[in-house]
Amino acid sequence: MDEGIGTKLRTLRRWRGMTQAELGGLSGLSESFISMVETGKRPLDRRSHISAVATALQVSESELTGAPHLGTDPNQSDPHLAIPALRVALQTNALAEPAIDRARPLADLLRAVSDDLGPLRRRCDYVSLGAALPGVLDELYFHTAAPADEAGHRLALTALIETCVAASMTAKNLGYPDLAHLAAIRAQEAAEFVDDPVERGKAAYLRILTTPWAGATDRVLALADRAAGALEPFAATPLGIEVLGMLTLTASLAGAVDQKDDVATSWLREASGLAARLPRDEPREAWQSFSSTNVAVWQVTVGVERGLSGPAVLDLANRVHTPQLARVPSRYAGFQVDVGRGLARDPRTRAEAIKWLRRAEATAPQRVRNSAAARETVSYLLNRAVANAGGRELRGMAARLGVRH
Repeated sequence: MDEGIGTKLRTLRRWRGMTQAELGGLSGLSESFISMVETGKRPLDRRSHISAVATALQVSESELTGAPHLGTDPNQSDPHLAIPALRVALQTNALAEPAIDRARPLADLLRAVSDDLGPLRRRCDYVSLGAALPGVLDELYFHTAAPADEAGHRLALTALIETCVAASMTAKNLGYPDLAHLAAIRAQEAAEFVDDPVERGKAAYLRILTTPWAGATDRVLALADRAAGALEPFAATPLGIEVLGMLTLTASLAGAVDQKDDVATSWLREASGLAARLPRDEPREAWQSFSSTNVAVWQVTVGVERGLSGPAVLDLANRVHTPQLARVPSRYAGFQVDVGRGLARDPRTRAEAIKWLRRAEATAPQRVRNSAAARETVSYLLNRAVANAGGRELRGMAARLGVRH
């Protein structure tokens, strides 16, 4: 069972030989806040707070949020089975040196990327996705090293970038930040070879999301600013607008983590303007689901990061067009977890928080049962009087997420 972020914090603080007051001073947080986190009376769920504490302790953020917990529930543990093979595929392949000497026809691989990997990732079916990813990566690297022609080379490289997106987001959501960043670097290598601003924008988006933010939020924000600026003159197609839109949303979150509310608000406004430029009847799936609905989802994410709680979070959540969002379980579940996090902070809405977290788990069990944010929120709720109000529902969720209860 997961010992909880408060226990990890106390262990790391004592290991560094710091008092609560010293850690509070170094992190810019109060001594009482540190004390309440260690005793489970406050959640440590804001990225800015996690980053500040990790920086003060001189540890990685994953030391606080915890390594992947492997339990007996198959929805929680089975997605991790493919991680070793995925790591081998990403570590042993290079653009000029594939790890295998044969592959399926490129046309078959392109269909696999668009028709299989994309839907599996949107459904958060990490078991099926993880089983397919290593082989597709191997075969695409074969085609990038031995292309039939220039057009085929470009198609193989762009498909490789999309496959690295799937690999990076899968590793990130399962709790393997190093592997997620390696996939982002592999995407960047392919994007530089393609030499296309939109493909470089995709790779930059991955780098921003997978770069450790502890002690580097200003660098992350600068990276997002540069990437958006580089892509903006070339964002003329729907795909270009969507990639630029995701960069602006990431920049908004980086601004919130860096505690620059005006920057976060400005980037959200930019994202709204980009979403309004997209055709309303576009039949294809938008890149990373970028749309006006997704902008509203990120407004919740950024709001929760900035410290919103209770009714203020519900107000933002009610502005999201959920029928459209429900078609993409990965985004829907993330949205529901963020709403649950914000509601858990306010005593008036903690019982409602349990309902949102439970709906998130039902939407995408493989993702939510591996979510450090969901685990921390459930652990926090268990340490409050909500345990009685939530009863079996909360304790059952705690068991499935590997939280002591």
